[in-house]
Amino acid sequence: MPFEDDLGAALRQTGDGFTADRHALVDAGEERGRRLVARRRAAVVGGSVLALALIATAGAYTGGLLDGGGAADAVHVASPPTPDGGSGGTGGGPDAGSGKGPRTGSGAVGAERMMVNLEKALAGGNGKLTAMEARGTESEGGAAVSGVYDDGKGKAAVSVGLSRVDPKGSRADQLTQCGDKNLQGYDDCRTERLPDGSKLLIFKGYEYPDRRVDTKCWRAVLVTPAGFLVEASEWNAPAEKDAAVSRPNPPLDDAQLKILVTSPVWHPALNDLPAAEPEPVPQGSGSGTALKDRSAADALESLLVPVGIPIASRGGEGSYGYAVLDDGKGPSLVQLNVSRGESTSGFTGADVTTQPDGTKVRITQGPAEKGKGVVQWTVDTLRKNGLRVTVSGFNTANQSGAATRPTPAVTLEKLQAIALAPGWNRDRN
Repeated sequence: MPFEDDLGAALRQTGDGFTADRHALVDAGEERGRRLVARRRAAVVGGSVLALALIATAGAYTGGLLDGGGAADAVHVASPPTPDGGSGGTGGGPDAGSGKGPRTGSGAVGAERMMVNLEKALAGGNGKLTAMEARGTESEGGAAVSGVYDDGKGKAAVSVGLSRVDPKGSRADQLTQCGDKNLQGYDDCRTERLPDGSKLLIFKGYEYPDRRVDTKCWRAVLVTPAGFLVEASEWNAPAEKDAAVSRPNPPLDDAQLKILVTSPVWHPALNDLPAAEPEPVPQGSGSGTALKDRSAADALESLLVPVGIPIASRGGEGSYGYAVLDDGKGPSLVQLNVSRGESTSGFTGADVTTQPDGTKVRITQGPAEKGKGVVQWTVDTLRKNGLRVTVSGFNTANQSGAATRPTPAVTLEKLQAIALAPGWNRDRN
């Protein structure tokens, strides 16, 4: 038998000797995924794509725009975010998550053209671009371009991503809204309505919301009446992550960011991407529907009324809602996550109790994952029909910031009352 056949047989025989507990692996994976989804929802808070990019959706970025090797000393700059609202990148993908598959263009604008376009859009500045990488409109990752911009004051990563959205949909609004500054910890954010009806957001924040490094990330997001979505990002370092800060601030000011995203050089690529499907009209958003059919933000606000603590700010999106309470003793964050049909692997331990109606309850108290001195009280519930309601209280207004009080403002008993409210079980209130 030839050597290659002997080797293949040996490898197969060795592999057959290994077995895995598939059920345990699936349960562990589902549970980890559930936690990641909850954390991602917590990061959304203001609904802005900027928040997603800065907090929990760093997964939408890569160390370099394109895969593949290069020179050992090559600088890999950040790729622009994939503005599809989900994990992974379908770029030009307004239908991401809808089951309709990726939405790509014909490739009429390729990677080389995208690099030329970025140079043209930045031609008014004093800098030069190096280490450029790009994707064309044919890419499922979306049309995008990035490079290292050097104006003599320190190298800085710059990137642009192109997509299409429903200009009348809620996502277009969310992309151009400033989030809650208490939660996101940015320096400045503003929105502007342009003469042609476009919406422009300028955001100045940080790569890491907890400011563990001084890397700043400034962004501009443009949504036009035609549904064109242009997102530009810049850093005060030659790479998004794992690069030393090279200058006090990113190189482009507000006016230059605006020029970058409104430049007509992007129009051919945007026109080559298919228009976004209209967003469906949300169902069950009226005040007469059951708690489970409302947005989580509305449900949480109504359930906090009996608590009697003033709400300083509130927000969320879909099945995630939050409120910051202030009783005069320090702000306190409350979060609500509602889901259906997720893994039940977390409800099998000795710390799980069962209500008379069959609802399982798990209560945890301890340090939170982020800010210094922050504690988290959580009531996690699972009903027999698969509805999962999770309520958490924190002794801070911002999970990534420091504690603002010794304990959460809402007691554990009241958090449990919110999670077990009868309205979650009703077809109608």
